[in-house]
Amino acid sequence: MPLILFNKPFQVLCQFSPQEGRATLADHLTIPGIYPAGRLDADSEGLLLLTDDGRLQHDISHPDRKEAKTYLVQVDGVPDAASLARLQAPLDLGDFTTLPCKAVRIAEPDWLWPRNPPIRSRADKPTSWLAITLKEGKNRQVRRMTAAVGLPTLRLVRSAIGPFSLASHPLLPGEWCEVPAAAIGKA
Repeated sequence: MPLILFNKPFQVLCQFSPQEGRATLADHLTIPGIYPAGRLDADSEGLLLLTDDGRLQHDISHPDRKEAKTYLVQVDGVPDAASLARLQAPLDLGDFTTLPCKAVRIAEPDWLWPRNPPIRSRADKPTSWLAITLKEGKNRQVRRMTAAVGLPTLRLVRSAIGPFSLASHPLLPGEWCEVPAAAIGKA
């Protein structure tokens, strides 16, 4: 089976098994036998890859062979050069130290859908957008990284995994498409 690209909506759990009162992948995908290759927490949105091929799932998500992942992050505040440098360098988060990554300030992407519910806005506190690309993916890592440098995450959207991106495969939240899996590992 080809690889499934899915735009996971905000507050959808990254599992197929039902959870009372919570939306899951089963509410959006009815393809039998597929499983996510990696996860996104319920508070995060964006690109998720799914497959029925156990070897491919392993290749995408195994720590030794992880594909680069890019996250678009709306943060509370405006990063300075020192904050961006700290994000890019190994950052001690207490229980682990991150690997070096790429972190740059960007304009809000014009292709990005509005979040439902919307992010709160405060006239006295500006927000900014960052693009953070990393090859690891520990639990809530990006949120913990931005908080550690004084820029709490307001919105987190995974926009790319390896060669696949929501910019080149425009999917609205809850939409999916099939793509050939041959591109994995060639980015």
